[in-house]
Amino acid sequence: MTEADRHARQVEAWNGPMGAQWAANEARTERGLAPVLEALLAWSAPTQGQRIVDVGCGAGGTTLALANAVAPTGEVIGLDVSAVILEAARARLADTPNARLELADALTWTLEGPPADLLFSRFGVMFFGNPVAAFANLRRALAPAGHFAFAAWAALEDNPWINLPLQAALTVIPPPPPADPDEPGQLAFGNPARVQRILHDAGYPRVHHRAFDFTMRYPADDLARTAAGLATMGQVGRLLRDRPDAERTRATEAIAAALAPLAQDAWIVLPARVWLFRATSDGQR
Repeated sequence: MTEADRHARQVEAWNGPMGAQWAANEARTERGLAPVLEALLAWSAPTQGQRIVDVGCGAGGTTLALANAVAPTGEVIGLDVSAVILEAARARLADTPNARLELADALTWTLEGPPADLLFSRFGVMFFGNPVAAFANLRRALAPAGHFAFAAWAALEDNPWINLPLQAALTVIPPPPPADPDEPGQLAFGNPARVQRILHDAGYPRVHHRAFDFTMRYPADDLARTAAGLATMGQVGRLLRDRPDAERTRATEAIAAALAPLAQDAWIVLPARVWLFRATSDGQR
């Protein structure tokens, strides 16, 4: 599959079932990912008066946090390719005058006005169909002294919160064919060496990264609801999306059964790991 084909598939998916599922789970997702947002804000260090671009802004939680950090004189521009998710973001940011949203593709988008001090993304960049071209295009929006800070999920084996539901679902349905290593998706940036190569090729000669470990917490008093949510998201959601209803039901039940022994003090706690990256441009625009 060509990079153009991969890119077109991602745009279509985020404006279809994948985007609708993300929007439907947005409140729970924001709660679960709050530690990542806090760590990424500390890593990127936004300050009052800056101009920031939030790449893959989703339902606007990250955009709101950035807008508060740069207020009252700074500005945040949230970009997302998904019209359905941006509807939720527009509602959230209706009373935030220093934030605006654009339905835009990172591969072709152009920033109007002064350059950005910071490019920021929490889990948006792993879905680039042509990551080198997208990062290179975004670099043109960056001020010479600016940087790009983003979070991406680490590998599957470092994320039991993804792997446990996935393995449970695979007891019910057949495994998918081997994945294309360049396929965009939730775990596409799990190998930091690959990300380093992409960023260098896109014109970011100075790249730093570190691991951030935290836990995903789920209420143990409603395993069926927790399992149903996990069955619609990320790797598992993609695996089950086109399966018959009966198989999805059995897979969800298998996920609930796998979670049940892990309940402690009213919570199910699963380890998670992300990579935090910071890339500095070479100053060329």
